[in-house]
Amino acid sequence: MNTRKIGDFYEREAVRYLEKQGYRIEQRNFRCRCGEIDYIAIAPDHETLVYGEIKYRSTGCCGDGLEAVDYRKQRRISRAALVHYQNHGMDKGRKVRFDVIAIDGKGRIQLVQNAFDFVE
Repeated sequence: MNTRKIGDFYEREAVRYLEKQGYRIEQRNFRCRCGEIDYIAIAPDHETLVYGEIKYRSTGCCGDGLEAVDYRKQRRISRAALVHYQNHGMDKGRKVRFDVIAIDGKGRIQLVQNAFDFVE
């Protein structure tokens, strides 16, 4: 299986996991000039808008999925989230957070809520 197919498979697994946790997935793979967001969801509290990144690592030799979301990646996600937020008529008072889902080679899923703050 090529890396794109592997990534797609684990993204679907992560989305299923989120839905079982009560998240409502609004959009997958949002893209703009600034970057990409793997998923945009409404959290189970029905108030928080979540911009999420999914990272799969088959081995730990290059670090885990959480470590892969470095400052540069956080900045790209933040910029893409700002574009989405501004262009889709989001409530100005809506809570927003950035989550990261890390999946390891054994298929274990770790959801880190509020993994990072908005990066300008």
